[in-house]
Amino acid sequence: MTGRRTGRRPGKQDTRRQILTAARATFADRGFDRATIRQIATSAGVDPALVHHYYGTKEALFRATIEAPIDPAVVLPAVLHGDLEHIGERLVRTFLGIWSDPDTGPAIRATVRSAVADEMSANLLREFFATQIVRRITHEIGVDEPPERSAMRASLVASQMFGLALARHILRLEPLAAMPSEAIVPMVAPTIQRYLTGDLPAEST
Repeated sequence: MTGRRTGRRPGKQDTRRQILTAARATFADRGFDRATIRQIATSAGVDPALVHHYYGTKEALFRATIEAPIDPAVVLPAVLHGDLEHIGERLVRTFLGIWSDPDTGPAIRATVRSAVADEMSANLLREFFATQIVRRITHEIGVDEPPERSAMRASLVASQMFGLALARHILRLEPLAAMPSEAIVPMVAPTIQRYLTGDLPAEST
């Protein structure tokens, strides 16, 4: 007897799956800010350097965890480029474009359907939109306020944008589902603008 273990050695795909499984649970439980690469690596039973090797940054790992069909670094410049008074309009137009795009639309619809049916998926999607989209926007436009106020803005924007997406693309509520995006933008944009840059009631936090 040689004592040699039999069976297939864990390969790269196995290690990636271990990391993603650990990351999914950690991000859902602790949130994006409190989760660390070291915690995820420990949970996955690998060295933190290996997590960085496969995924680079915590942000990239987070996107891989929820299978995000968009990269905020690619999408946000179109939202941020221009005057502050119309940033709500640009965000709505960009968001509607992502949902309607033949490449990104099916993937993001699948992600939202999963979030509706699964609490962990919902936590991850909420964290993604709040920390990777809305927080970056408020930071870039210079909204300087306590974290709880920024979190309130993020949740308000998310409620409006995902409610719109669910009604239009998943529930297919008419006439909203059949309306062209440019007809919807001026209806929704003022509300998003207020959520991003307007005053919030003091008792809201």
